[in-house]
Order: sequence, then C-alpha cells, then structure tokens
Amino acid sequence: MGGADSVGGADSASRADELRRLVAYHNHRYHALDDPEIPDADYDALAAELRTLEAAHPELAVLASPGQAVGATPSVLFAPVHHQVPMMSLDNAFSFEDLVAWAKRMERVVPGEVHFACELKIDGVAIALLYQDGRLVRAATRGNGEVGEDVTANVATVAVIPERLGLPADQMPTRMEVRGELYMPLAAFEALNRQRTEAGLRLFANPRNSAAGSLRQKDPAVTATRELAYWAHQLVQADGEPAPSRHSGGLALLERAGLPVNPELAVVSNLEEVHDYCRHWEEHRHDLGYEIDGVVVKIDDLAQRRELGATSRAPRWAMAFKFPPEERATKLVAIMVSIGKSGKATPFAQLEPVVVGGSTVGLASLHNQDQVRIKNVRPGDTVLVRKAGDVIPEVLGPVLSARSEGLPQWVFPTICPVCGGPLVRLPGESDTFCTNLDCAGQRLQRIVHFASRGAMDIEGLGDARVALFLQHGLLADAGDIYTIKAEDLSGLPGFGQQSVANLLDAIDASRRRPLANLLVGLSIRHLGDTGAVGLARALGHLDRIESASIEGLAGVEGVGPKIATSVAEFFASPRNQMVLDKLRRAGVNLEGPTAPAVARTLTGCSVVVTGTLEGWSREDAEAAVKARGGKSPGSVSKKTTAVVAGRDPGAAKLATATELGIPVIDEDGFTELLDTGRLTNS
Repeated sequence: MGGADSVGGADSASRADELRRLVAYHNHRYHALDDPEIPDADYDALAAELRTLEAAHPELAVLASPGQAVGATPSVLFAPVHHQVPMMSLDNAFSFEDLVAWAKRMERVVPGEVHFACELKIDGVAIALLYQDGRLVRAATRGNGEVGEDVTANVATVAVIPERLGLPADQMPTRMEVRGELYMPLAAFEALNRQRTEAGLRLFANPRNSAAGSLRQKDPAVTATRELAYWAHQLVQADGEPAPSRHSGGLALLERAGLPVNPELAVVSNLEEVHDYCRHWEEHRHDLGYEIDGVVVKIDDLAQRRELGATSRAPRWAMAFKFPPEERATKLVAIMVSIGKSGKATPFAQLEPVVVGGSTVGLASLHNQDQVRIKNVRPGDTVLVRKAGDVIPEVLGPVLSARSEGLPQWVFPTICPVCGGPLVRLPGESDTFCTNLDCAGQRLQRIVHFASRGAMDIEGLGDARVALFLQHGLLADAGDIYTIKAEDLSGLPGFGQQSVANLLDAIDASRRRPLANLLVGLSIRHLGDTGAVGLARALGHLDRIESASIEGLAGVEGVGPKIATSVAEFFASPRNQMVLDKLRRAGVNLEGPTAPAVARTLTGCSVVVTGTLEGWSREDAEAAVKARGGKSPGSVSKKTTAVVAGRDPGAAKLATATELGIPVIDEDGFTELLDTGRLTNS
C-alpha cells in the first residue's frame, strides 16, 4: 500500500493528526466554552482541509473525526436532552459555483422543478423549542447534534419566545418542535459592551459570543438581564396538525402560532434568483439590526427533501452560502500612536496584512489607552481583526493560546511621537492629548481635515501634499491654503502644469463652500456636522456665531452647553483668530442660510427616512423634519410617527415598521406631511 507508508503519505498523516487536534480544540472553545479564539472563516478552512484530506486518503480517516462532528460534547452544567431528530450542521458554499455544483448533485436524485427557500443565516446559537399542548416545556441547545443541553429556564426569560402558542384550540398540535437561532441584537450587544467597558471587564468579541455566554448561565436571572431575541426557522414536528407539504408552509404555521419568523424569507424557482438574493444581502447585511454571516438555501418541498436525505453531519437538501469573512486572525506587529487635529493621541495596530471584509487590512483601530488594557493585546500577539462594511478595521482581542511566554504588556507612551511634547490624560476622560499646540502632527491633521470632503472639500489636497507643503514652508495653518500660488508649486514633486492648475482651481472653488462646511473644517472640538448646520442656519454669519454668548449658542438645536462652551473657547483663542483673519482676507464665504420661517407642523413627531429620495438628500430631509419641530432618528421604534421610504430602503426598517404598524409613506406623502403634519398615503 502507498499512502501513509510513503514520504508524501507520512506528511499527510502528520497533517491530518494536526488538523484533528486543531479542529477539536477550536470546536470545544466555540460550542462548549462560548469563547472562540479564531474567526469562523479560519475554523471553516481548517475543517474543510481536514475533510478534503480524509476524503483523498481514506486510510487516514478515523472514527468520530472532528471534521465530521456536529457541535460539541454537551456541558455537565446542564441536564442532557436527547434530540429525537438530530440537529445537524450545514455544508458550506463559498461561491456561486459551489451552489451550482450542489444543485447539479441534487438534480441526479430529484429531477424536475425545484423551488428554493432562501433565508438569512443568523449568527447566533441554535435552539430547539418543544411545545406540548401549546405550552413551552423544553428548550435545548444543539450539543453534539444527538444530545444537547436543557436551557429551558434561561430561554423562558427571552421575551419574544411565547410561553404559549397563539393557535386556536382546534388547531393546536399536541406536540410541536421548533428550531431556530437565538441571537443578541446589535444595539443590545453594543450597550452590553459599553457597560463592561465602564466596569473594566473583558469585552465580548461579537454578538454571537455574547448571546451564547448570556444563554449558558447557571442562574437564569443573569440571562434575563441580557436582551436576547429569536428567529424560528424550522418546523420539525407538529402532531395533530395536517403536515405542511413545504418548508415555507411550516414557517407560515409557526408565524400563526406567534413565533418570530424572519420576514426576509424568499421562495424562488431558480439558481439565478438564489444568486440575486445572496448578492443583495451580502451588500445590505449591515442594514439589519442583527448579524448575519450568509444565506441558507433550502429545498422547499419536503418530499424532495426526504428523497435527498443526509450525510452523517449535514442534510443534502440545504446549503449555507457564506459571505466573505469580516473577522480574521493575523499578527500584531506593533502598537503605534497617531496624533489627531485636536492633539488626541490614538493607539492603532500595525498588522501583518490580511484580507478581511473584502479588502487587505494592515492597520486597525485600538481606540484609546483603556481599550488596549481591557483587550490585553500586545505586540507579537496573534489577534482577531474585524472589518464590517465601511467601518474602520478594529482589533477585537488576542488569541491567548498563541501568545509567546513572557510577551511584555504594552505601555502607553508619555511623550508625543511627533513633537516630543508631553502626552496628558485629562481628568475624567478616556483620551490622552499632546498639549503642544505647535505640534507638527496636530498642524498636519488640522489642515488635512480642513481640506477634507466633509469640510471645505479641496480635491487634491490630502495627507501627502499637506506634509509636502509643510516641509517646504508653504503652510503653517489652514488659512495659508489660500495664499498658495502657481510659482510656489513649480518644481515640487508630482506637480506638472495641469496638476498645479487643478489644485488652484479646487482651492478657489472652496471659497464658496457653505458656512457649515467652514465650521466643520475649523476643527472646533465637539462640534460635528449637526451642530455646524444648526449654527449656520440659526445665526447665519460667522461674525454672529463669534459674538454670541454661550447661552445663545447653547440654545441652538443640536448644540447644547458642552459644544457651546467649546465654540466660545475656540473663538476666544488668539491663535484661532489669526487663522480666521487669513480666511476673511482670502474671501472665504462666512455667510450661511438662516433657518426659514416654517410652521412647526411636526412638533412631537418622529420621522425616519430610509432609502434614496429624488428631491431630497438624506441630510436635507432630516433637517426639514427638525426645522418643523420633529425628530429624525436613524431607527424605527414604537415612538416613530412615520417611515419615509425612497429607492432601495433599508429592509430592517421596513420590517420593523410593518411589525409595529408604523405608516410607511413615499416622497409625495413626505411633502404633504411636512406641509400639513398629516399622513395621506401609507
């Protein structure tokens, strides 16, 4: 025989042993300890490599290989529950080609028309619910697929899971088993981690981890303090009720019974529609109030499912289409400190580059000194990195099992890395600042911010060019931008005749930016877009803002005492006055639109805007609501008066509005609402 007796076989046997050890270890940490050390994508890669290796070398396969395992051995903390129908795992597809290959395998067994039920793959904890005569009698985890853990008392504290089913007595199944996913909404996860930060406790890495940790508490009272939710996604058994012939029919029954069923279910008739569904939710996954990591594609017809059957670990009639991973593990090379426009010293991670969230990441945020301490990350660690959508990449924490012995803890510096001045942590604040106002790092960032898109929007004046101009003495502050001449740029690297003209045109165009943009560009501490727009609308001229009292500034909507004090301190600074004088001499626009006199038609109302409107930008639509006395929050709640839906609205907002009975109006209805305060179409 060849295989393990050959050199290559020996290597394969060694690798198989190593993979079995790694998969078993990480399987236990994920399912039993609720404390994973590596991202799902890294675990999936290890398990897939092991299954491929065992398939290619059957002589290396062992009984009960962790590559074929479902879940993990149940904890002794909870009573065991034997599942009458095993709770299996799902096979994964990482590309549309994988889905096509799966469908072709099915065609050999169930030729003819096939309908696919597409559902969001919730990143949570699998839970089976058992109802007897309509009453919840047991809730169990997946465990190892055959035996789970009895977590009934803990699940009973989850508000959205009904204690009794809401079916009429003549339709009530004598026994009904439901399976679904227990999860923690993003807002609850963020609130929980804020509490833990304030208490100096270790943070949860992600919502799935926090949901699992909250569920598997010995004391249900602890679980009750955590906001958990549930989506039912499978009717397993319903005795005494005519059995639905389709999966979608089973979900409809669950919904009638009062169980929460995710509204994004779609039943489609071909793989192109499956692909469209997957592509849509990969793009819009961050519109939801909970985390998903893919799409589950199932055969809708239950008879066809029975023909397809299952392998030892997964049904053949379902496939999990996994989105590109947003968490990966990589090496933390160093922790550096950057100096911002206000002097804030922010630690950041220099990483071995890794592809995460669809792009290569080499730098990631560490926020502040306290976060570095709480996360306990050290240069040389293997760390978990997360990048979700357009959010700045963030280091979540270390893989402690991979830490080298004696690796020293990182200490926040006391000296500015740019100017050598002192770094000072202000009393009662989590941030540390360079106190040297002449720090070159601050000066660079203030000018870059002034020229940025959200401020004066001077195209072509980014970090590299500002640094070049500082080096050659062309700039000392933002006011000097308007004194730059063509002859100043001649001969500088990267500046030909056309690039000089383009930059000077961009600088000239910026003189006409709205007053609110100028206020943002001045880097006034605590003053953001909303406050800047409010000041420009309410006072109408930079001179009136400068001469206003703190009380007068604080009375402007979106400002308040803290921002007002900061604005007044900014204008009282002689250094800032020098910059303002340069801007005045340069002819920069100092006037803004005063708030028009409009009727307060929306006093006490809350209007949420979602999607793209034809006649309004999102900011203008929200400003119009506020000008009429209303509020325009970013999420839908019971207090919402109406949801304005434009093109491509957020699905989660519409679903919540439907669930709560909130009127959804179009752009014409929005105009009518602004004018009259009345809802005319919904």
